[in-house]
Amino acid sequence: MEYVYAALLLHKVGSEVSEDNLKKVISATGKDVDESKVKVLVASLNGVDIDEKLANASVAAAPAASGDSGAAEAPVEEKKKEEPKAESAAGLASLFG
Repeated sequence: MEYVYAALLLHKVGSEVSEDNLKKVISATGKDVDESKVKVLVASLNGVDIDEKLANASVAAAPAASGDSGAAEAPVEEKKKEEPKAESAAGLASLFG
């Protein structure tokens, strides 16, 4: 994922998403650069309009982010796991021999 994040960061700041630039960003994080991942990502993004893809992604995610859908769902209750008393007493008894 860090390679995709690096590509998005480069795009956001207006830099070219190239092998050299990706290597610089990944290296700056302290991670070792995997040359094959860099090459595959750059080849995959060749000819892709990143702005268009991001615009479509945010439109698809918008309904999930709205607060209205949560009102129709029932609240989830957490059930506490109770330890049986016999087991807890046996554990304490082992402390005293």
